[in-house]
Amino acid sequence: MIFPGQGSQSPGMGKDLAENFPVARQVFEEADDALGFPISRLCFEGPAEDLQLTENTQPAILTVSVAAFRAMTEAGISAPAFVAGHSLGEYSALVAAGALQLSDAVRTVRARGRYMQEAVPVGTGAMAAVIGGELSDVQRVCEAVSRDQVCSVANINSPNQIVIAGNTEAVNHAIELLKDVARRVIKLNVSAPFHCALMKPAQDRLAPDLEQLAFNEPATPVVTNVDARTTTAPDQLRDALVRQVSAPVRWVESMQLLMQQGVETFVEVGPGKVLSGLMRQINREVKTLNVEDAASLESTRTALAAGN
Repeated sequence: MIFPGQGSQSPGMGKDLAENFPVARQVFEEADDALGFPISRLCFEGPAEDLQLTENTQPAILTVSVAAFRAMTEAGISAPAFVAGHSLGEYSALVAAGALQLSDAVRTVRARGRYMQEAVPVGTGAMAAVIGGELSDVQRVCEAVSRDQVCSVANINSPNQIVIAGNTEAVNHAIELLKDVARRVIKLNVSAPFHCALMKPAQDRLAPDLEQLAFNEPATPVVTNVDARTTTAPDQLRDALVRQVSAPVRWVESMQLLMQQGVETFVEVGPGKVLSGLMRQINREVKTLNVEDAASLESTRTALAAGN
């Protein structure tokens, strides 16, 4: 089971789950209580601009993802062999695997979103998606433009989608140079330059928060973004979440690792189908399913039963 990160949010997400599954409704109530405000209403109704704020986006996606996971469990879908989550989604994966409590996780990711937003003044950082470029070429360009500024690879999402992040000036320079080695380069509409060295202040603020949290041994091995390897050790899971803030998301390697372990079916649990789309670029041979509402849960349940 794979859990989405930022960018998968949309008003209305999770509403169908809450209306159809009492266990999902319970997740939204628990998140509302933990945060002290109705994140459920923001998920179900928006407005989109409030949902886009990083400190709201992160707990909102986590809550919907956990609601979908618990609805799946109640519907009789068996536990996965592994879990992984894209950036923020790693928290959803840890809650699903029993390593973190939902209430702790939603409070922590709300703070994480705020720390990330406050780490870099608005406008001074940027991100861009590089479509159809070689990783070595992208890294070479990043090095060339980052002599006195930050510009580095932030996400290795698929063989033909790499995201870079850093100071706006350096990223803009990189975009011009990358047009020679990539099919397309698209500047992203994000509020901060995630997963690069500019996030170090956010990482330093988040570390004590994570230190306070109780991490349990997960029931299922977790693939961490930062190392692209599996672990069930609570201290390693905590450390991976700290380092993840300023380090690249190694999504391609993480998915390849799972396929090497014999995984043939991936279920995206939470809003949207971003990770399913990336998986089609990584390997079209594997089966990808998703669960974000009652209809997709039922079709996934049927497909998994047929596969067994």
